[in-house]
Amino acid sequence: MKSILVALLASALTATAALALDAPTGPVVLTVKGSISNTNAGDTAQFDLAMLEALKGRKGEMETPWTEGKVTFEGPFLREVLSAVGATGANLKVRALNDYAAEVPAEDAKLETILATKLDGKPMSVRDKGPLMLVYPFDLDADLYNEKYFSRSVWQIKEIEVIK
Repeated sequence: MKSILVALLASALTATAALALDAPTGPVVLTVKGSISNTNAGDTAQFDLAMLEALKGRKGEMETPWTEGKVTFEGPFLREVLSAVGATGANLKVRALNDYAAEVPAEDAKLETILATKLDGKPMSVRDKGPLMLVYPFDLDADLYNEKYFSRSVWQIKEIEVIK
């Protein structure tokens, strides 16, 4: 009986720990703030590259207005990042390193939208629109290939604010 109780307690502690957002061990590349319930740095959630790349995502080969020919973007789904932080807002303010910001409806995360961490298999440098770029699934839905979604495709992302 005692061993069953110990096993149940250990299982409960493991499940609780799985819900916690670990602190980054590498350089912080993304901070998420605003209407979120899971934090790891004050009232924000910070991610290093390894944390982002551990989330479920996808790789897509596509043409964009910002690249020459077809390129391959790879990274976590935006919806996975929002889920990890417990986001509960209707809009996102996606901010770049130079403080450029775009308003993005949170419902865009339902698409196969990713926060690209890699371009053609290599980490994205600041010079190459990194460390993160919001990439819509232009390869899966040709209807997204328009100015509305181009304007939401922020690169050199440093921060996402979740707004109610």
